[in-house]
Amino acid sequence: MKTSLSIALLLGALTTAQAQPLPTLGKVVRLDPRLDKLVPKDAQIDVLASGFTWAEGPIWVKQGNYLLFSDVPQNTVFKWSEKEGLSTFLKPSGYTGTGVYSDEPGSNGLTLDAQGRLVLCEHGDRRVSVMPLSGGGKRTVADHYEGKRFNAPNDVVVHSNGSYYFTDPPYGLAGKENDPTRETPLFGVYRATLAEAGKPGRVSLLIDDLTRPNGITFSPDEKTLYIAQSDPNRPVIMAYPMQPDGSVGKGRVFFDASALLKQNLPGLPDGLKTDRDGNVWSTGPGGVLVIAPDGTLLGRIDTGQATANCGWGDADGRTLYITADGYLCRIRTTARGW
Repeated sequence: MKTSLSIALLLGALTTAQAQPLPTLGKVVRLDPRLDKLVPKDAQIDVLASGFTWAEGPIWVKQGNYLLFSDVPQNTVFKWSEKEGLSTFLKPSGYTGTGVYSDEPGSNGLTLDAQGRLVLCEHGDRRVSVMPLSGGGKRTVADHYEGKRFNAPNDVVVHSNGSYYFTDPPYGLAGKENDPTRETPLFGVYRATLAEAGKPGRVSLLIDDLTRPNGITFSPDEKTLYIAQSDPNRPVIMAYPMQPDGSVGKGRVFFDASALLKQNLPGLPDGLKTDRDGNVWSTGPGGVLVIAPDGTLLGRIDTGQATANCGWGDADGRTLYITADGYLCRIRTTARGW
């Protein structure tokens, strides 16, 4: 049973102030000896806070030593730090209109760009935006393609050249894929640039043949774009070769989660990250899937929950923060994020 948010806030304050041992959940499932070099045998999944409706998009802010993450149904970005515990960082986070929009109106995926600005995928306002962490309002990166509004931008990653790559499934729409306000027939993957210094912003469609594109990330050398598809009929992680002009080549199936889904493990391919050695850490059926660069499943960080997303954090980049349904968790690894 989920605790209330007030209890979650109290938990964050108490564990910080009294330095009590954190509650834990789940287990690490080891399928390949290579996992032992990435996740210590005594590693446990610590619960930092709970009581959320659907937690998503964890991103670590190095300059302040804190974590930001979304609660999509609550239309809120929360902040968590070891020192201060849990607090509200931004509300509304993804829908600024009047009345009830949908059951998932808020921000979803979050990241930081090269200028240190917070990048948000906003379900309700159907856009990707950026916002300085030091204060000030949002700017729209992209909210339409060829005159048609996006469905509900879901997750985003920033290339070293400053381009924003994001996915656009229907999950934030009130009627999902059948919503009458849908304008584009696609569930696309896009690339966008922000209009700055007199240069116009641009949006280009990269991929148009996925049914539910969701999580998105690059390999550490930025030669491969990974996309998780949260379609129960084809629960796969795709890999696309990057081209010199920023587009992508023909995709291939990097990992097929169908066998895990058939075991009735909770979750679908969703958020994902890579470490510095090119391993892919993707949420999916059975928690966080740890997948070697050759596509071998090394094991699972099994939270026991439908697990939404993950992200690297702490000063050394070796802590994996995990959003799992109503929980914010972390696990210490010997891998290193980037």
